Amino acid sequence: MSKRVGVVGIIVEDLESAQRVNAVLHEFSQIIVGRMGMPYKERSVSIISVIVDGTSDEINAMTGKLGNIKNVTVKSAISKK
Repeated sequence: MSKRVGVVGIIVEDLESAQRVNAVLHEFSQIIVGRMGMPYKERSVSIISVIVDGTSDEINAMTGKLGNIKNVTVKSAISKK
């Protein structure tokens, strides 16, 4: 299966969920090219953007696990080739 490049946006609405998010990102570190996260204190959320390079199955597995965490929203944009 061919690899794809993409960006995954993550919004964490509960600080307790951040540890689980970091655990999933560590689990998939082999497909992560870069990561930037910022707390947005005025809205009491943290926003993380992750650049990925992996197969569709790997990226979908990561976003699926992240999306199953309570108070976490995940969206991704993946290249077509």
